[in-house]
Amino acid sequence: MESPIARLSGKLPSLAEFYTGYSRYLQQCLSTVDLGQLETVAEVFLRARAENKTIFFAGNGGSAATASHFCQDLADVGRKAKVEGFRTLSLTDNVACITAAGNDYGYEAIFTNQMMFLFQPGDILVVISASGNSGNVVAATRLALEKGGTVIAMVGFDGGKLGEMAHHVLKISTPQGEYGPVEDAHLVLDHVMTAFLTAKLKG
Repeated sequence: MESPIARLSGKLPSLAEFYTGYSRYLQQCLSTVDLGQLETVAEVFLRARAENKTIFFAGNGGSAATASHFCQDLADVGRKAKVEGFRTLSLTDNVACITAAGNDYGYEAIFTNQMMFLFQPGDILVVISASGNSGNVVAATRLALEKGGTVIAMVGFDGGKLGEMAHHVLKISTPQGEYGPVEDAHLVLDHVMTAFLTAKLKG
């Protein structure tokens, strides 16, 4: 079955019309998010803040960039709201750790090696993956569960393995392989969540 983006690309009448079609489709993708899960994730973040727990982020490729972005945005909420903030850590940002683990233990260990002694019971792991099947984020999820953490999965397509493993799932339902709209939507969720939490904590 041809995806909506492929159909748009096939027509390609003009950039303006492509933009209009793409943005309309992105809105449809965003409408597939489970709003109950979105509310729950906000509560999980607020509880982690109240209990001084750390919120870890992990992802690959475009999702690694979103992990870094979301981590920084959430870390900045406290400053913007002028209250105590969130403890956050992006597992995608330490190049020395990532390359050492990848070289010595394999790519699937790049997150778990960092989590081994940092991740504590009650901490939160946010894993971001369009497919939900990337080996290193699946391994990170498994370790977080073993250590008594809470896992939030931001996924696309059919949710993959992460959609079945995580406690809370924010899924952008699209045909398999539509990475662009899924990654766009994940970044929108970052901005929606952090803007909401900033306003809420400002009182």
